[in-house]
Amino acid sequence: MRVAVLSLALSLALLSPAVLAQDAAPATDSADTAQNDPDADESAASKVPLDEIRRFVAVYNAVRQAYVDPVDDKKLMHAAVRGLLLDLDPHSTYFDKEDAEAFDEQTNGAYDGIGVELLQQPDNTLKVIAPIDDTPAARAGIRAGDLIVAIDGKPISTVDSMEPLRGDPGSKVTLTIVREKVDKPFDVTLQRETIRVASVRSRMLEPGYAYIRISTFQADTGTDFQKNLEKLRQQAGGKLKGLVLDLRSNPGGLLTSAVQVADDLLDKGTIVSTRGRISISDAKFEATPGDLLQGAPVVVLVDAGSASASEVLAGALRDNQRARIVGSRTFGKGSVQTVLPLDNGDSVKLTTARYYTPSGKSIQASGIVPDVVLQPEGGEPDADAPASLADYSEASLPGHLHGDAEGEEGYKAGDVLPGDGPIASALAELKQPGAVAKAEAAKAKAKTPAKPNKPVPAPTK
Repeated sequence: MRVAVLSLALSLALLSPAVLAQDAAPATDSADTAQNDPDADESAASKVPLDEIRRFVAVYNAVRQAYVDPVDDKKLMHAAVRGLLLDLDPHSTYFDKEDAEAFDEQTNGAYDGIGVELLQQPDNTLKVIAPIDDTPAARAGIRAGDLIVAIDGKPISTVDSMEPLRGDPGSKVTLTIVREKVDKPFDVTLQRETIRVASVRSRMLEPGYAYIRISTFQADTGTDFQKNLEKLRQQAGGKLKGLVLDLRSNPGGLLTSAVQVADDLLDKGTIVSTRGRISISDAKFEATPGDLLQGAPVVVLVDAGSASASEVLAGALRDNQRARIVGSRTFGKGSVQTVLPLDNGDSVKLTTARYYTPSGKSIQASGIVPDVVLQPEGGEPDADAPASLADYSEASLPGHLHGDAEGEEGYKAGDVLPGDGPIASALAELKQPGAVAKAEAAKAKAKTPAKPNKPVPAPTK
């Protein structure tokens, strides 16, 4: 797999500062970015709007001198910077030093907290993207689409960051939640614990038919995927008949890890490309010879909580005619964030590019529409789950980047599809004669044999 070496970190995580995953540590100081870019039209310094900067300083000084209560300079400046970034799009934000440390912890899959992926809204409320499997949040019934409006009785608007959600194992935190179709806000008390996220789980559904669940893309996800696939292959007597790859409510994570999994299932072809205003944001990832499934059919299971890096993987497998997609329309986050370090240890996460599937399509604000669309169990949307475009999708976020296909007629957000019913549907699709025939044809066309020991490149750190 050819992975372009980027001097800035690319992150495809649909997460908020305290819990998002990072693709790689930045390799250069952010102040040198424009100077090092040969395609830059002119230096960053020549573009600085001095009149606007002076206006900002004037307002800042007015607040410091005349506001009714004393203000803390550091908090005031942090709020100003966060506001500047939040006005760009929902995924650009500011990390203070503590947020940056939490960022790294989440990448490595271990931290102290409640185990939930969040996105901060313009009004500072926290929208749940997905609870992480087998964590306090998941066990308490926290759902995708829930809004956290207060922590320990304090309105979110008064909380500087999501730090109150983190804490010593055994300590408790109370969340006030607003849920779609529930009349009143309600409280949920959770006990914090050390969250050790096993991003890959697997089992055999039936003899020869494997199931692998990826809940998020961490630094070790590619290696763990290979180990689980090999374990299942051995259980099947050396050859699998097919694979159900479950990416439901997977909010994303490390781009490199999603690329590694795609590479394991592809023999050739483009996996994903990214394009932005500056050349340093442009990258293209290609598969290398060697399909670990040796041509066995694949069905990818997705829903409205499948976002970012999980959409990269689903799009890569479908566009390369390697898998069928089953479930509901995905979240639709098709943007790339770059982490820029600052001298004081803080950093800025800035949207710098869009990513494109192998067919050249951007899924930004439109998502991936499955080949086989499933309804929630029972045939009707879950009364407690998001059910419409306004409730749960990238396109519902204020200030989101516009996508190529946004606004298309008939656009409707997908459903969250919990439970085992969708797995049974995916298995049935996997057994369809067409899926098997297509897999055999792809195997016959392969120019190189599959390599069971296909190496996984270590993620850049």
